Amino acid sequence: MKRVVLVVGSLNVDLVVRVASHPRPGETVAGGDLARFPGGKGANQAAAAALASGTDVVVRMLGRHGPDADGALVRAALHERGVDLESVHTTLDAPTGVALITVDDEGQNAIVVSGGANHALSAADVDAALRGGGGGGVPSLVLTQLETPLVVVAHLAARCALEHVPFVLNAAPPLPLPDGLWSSIDTLIVNEHEAAVLGASAASSVAPGADRRARRVAALDAADTLAARGVGTVIITLGEAGVVWAGASRGEREAFQVDVRDTTGAGDAFCGAFVAARATGADVETAIAFAAAAGALAVGREGAIPSLPSRAEIEALLSP
Repeated sequence: MKRVVLVVGSLNVDLVVRVASHPRPGETVAGGDLARFPGGKGANQAAAAALASGTDVVVRMLGRHGPDADGALVRAALHERGVDLESVHTTLDAPTGVALITVDDEGQNAIVVSGGANHALSAADVDAALRGGGGGGVPSLVLTQLETPLVVVAHLAARCALEHVPFVLNAAPPLPLPDGLWSSIDTLIVNEHEAAVLGASAASSVAPGADRRARRVAALDAADTLAARGVGTVIITLGEAGVVWAGASRGEREAFQVDVRDTTGAGDAFCGAFVAARATGADVETAIAFAAAAGALAVGREGAIPSLPSRAEIEALLSP
């Protein structure tokens, strides 16, 4: 029987402009041509998981979009990458979410999100999806983010705990989490900034431009702090400085050395590939290596969903 990964989250269209440098408050900068890509953290991660999964895994998406061309664009992109869409719903009175993104000459991005129909996702939607509608059964693993209402995320976490389904949370964009949510998290995935917002100040104690090893040491302390709140495993991604994890196991990895074109979607590639690896039986450390390879491949291409690598590409990068 196939294992089911349920990805709960946002569906957006990304409006992307390349700039020499990001504008400061009150500043106007000239940019390149406007590009339009399917995106949203939920959709990105569902597509990443589907592309990175083996044939024994079904990736199902739960989310909402508007009755517009943007919603159709995201649905088509997900369908093309093999995501089950039975739990993706249309909200008639709200537009599809939009992300406004600038990408500078170093490939780093700045993003503003207008949630639109994503805010209409409800606890009832979660309950229906967890009953096994579409995609062939009750999920064996659930992944979500914070671009949908926090009350729905909390309900999802509680239901996963009740059903003994591992709950993976990518706490992005970062928000303070309710106290009762922490112990329901099997795996928490954040970057340095997100870890700091969640209260692990050690994550921001070393400047991003500092020695990569120093950043990993500080991030390990931050991961320990967050894991102590009852989380099974905390993973902190550090971009070019690599990744660290703490909790049930503890370790660090250096980053793959790649040319950076666009960092948009790299974190989502990591999250999707991580749950794909876990769903196919990989342990945490192996899944982190697999996910790091996916993120490295994604930064070499433009866009979010269009940048996501296949399982074969990830395995090729990991091959000696």
